[in-house]
Amino acid sequence: MRDVQLLRRAYERFAALIHELIKFGLVGAIAFVIDFGGTNLLRFGIGMGPLSSKVVATIVAATFAYAGNRFWTYRHREQSGLAREYVLFFLLNGIGLLPPLLTIGFVSYSLGLHDAVSYNIAQFVGVGLGTLFRFWSYKKWVFLAVPELAPEKSEEPAEGAVEKVGALPHPDVRSHPDVRSHSDARPHPDVKAQPDPLATS
Repeated sequence: MRDVQLLRRAYERFAALIHELIKFGLVGAIAFVIDFGGTNLLRFGIGMGPLSSKVVATIVAATFAYAGNRFWTYRHREQSGLAREYVLFFLLNGIGLLPPLLTIGFVSYSLGLHDAVSYNIAQFVGVGLGTLFRFWSYKKWVFLAVPELAPEKSEEPAEGAVEKVGALPHPDVRSHPDVRSHSDARPHPDVKAQPDPLATS
């Protein structure tokens, strides 16, 4: 019975994880379009720098991602305050922004490649690494799991146990010399059997 419960609980956790991954992926896909498209628009459309265009687009995409994850992907999880979550969310996104900034900076300044293809390949690799960190950190620090309540233990004894205890005689009663069956009674050895006066010869 316990093994069945463990398997059922493991299946429920795995199913919940799959649902979270799907929702997180959909929100992340839209945020990726905002991030990727916004970065290209700012970099090659407006002419901003390779790193500053990435930072601005990431802020916009992160705002959308927070709203989508808070009110859809992780809406069943415990809410610790929107202000706290929002600040922590952007702090973690700042850390998750480091991989694409490093890859873009390496391609743009170390390799000297400024074409759109090289720029987007570097951005794609960096965003993939940052997404893995975001998914892990969001569940650990931002969208907290609801704590499980421990089952209450009944303090009332079982009915069968009460009946069993009540059926047992007290040990002192069983050992008392006055409480014996007549079958155990024995005549005193000094007392001789007397003839019945009514008996006929």
